[in-house]
Amino acid sequence: MLTLHRATLLLSAPADPTAPPVADGAVVVQGDRIAGLGPYPELAAAFPAARTREWDGLLTPGLRNPYGHWLLECAYHPDPREEIGTEPLHGPALARLGLDEARWGGSARRGLQRMLGHGVTAVAGPFERPAVRTAVTRSGLLALPGDGARGPLDPLGPPAGLSLAEAAHGSLTTGGRADFTVLELDAEGRRTGGCLATVLAGRLLHRRR
Repeated sequence: MLTLHRATLLLSAPADPTAPPVADGAVVVQGDRIAGLGPYPELAAAFPAARTREWDGLLTPGLRNPYGHWLLECAYHPDPREEIGTEPLHGPALARLGLDEARWGGSARRGLQRMLGHGVTAVAGPFERPAVRTAVTRSGLLALPGDGARGPLDPLGPPAGLSLAEAAHGSLTTGGRADFTVLELDAEGRRTGGCLATVLAGRLLHRRR
């Protein structure tokens, strides 16, 4: 099935100053690949059978979270049923939990789901715990090399301080894997950082409600 994702702005290569944003841009997805990208009117004419999703935001490559090792192997993401809060636990609070591999795996799955909610489609390791490695593999997020640095779930938000050019993972290209996010824009067309949607390998895995 073909899906045409239409957005207020399309920025296919944030790190490339020669690739300016396209107003009323779109990306066409077929399976897990990008079948076309560019101005919406052109793609709508070229792919008349595609179903359309419309986003009032900036469509850009999925983000890279460089803090995956710390977030998934040094912090615990609570299950709401545990009633121990919603924020990741680390340090002495983590040591008191006495986690086994099964709980580390559940924590990693919840952490990865939260990353998708911030537009993340690639996460940096290293991933040394077997349960965490399995969770990352099954999630479909790309696993990247990393240095184990500590940081937040949202690579664009404080205290990370990464620019979009730094946080975006690669660029969107025809034939490339369909990993992208849609970021919120304010009334004047400026990026606010909030994530409206995340598409991973062509699948819409997060949508703000």
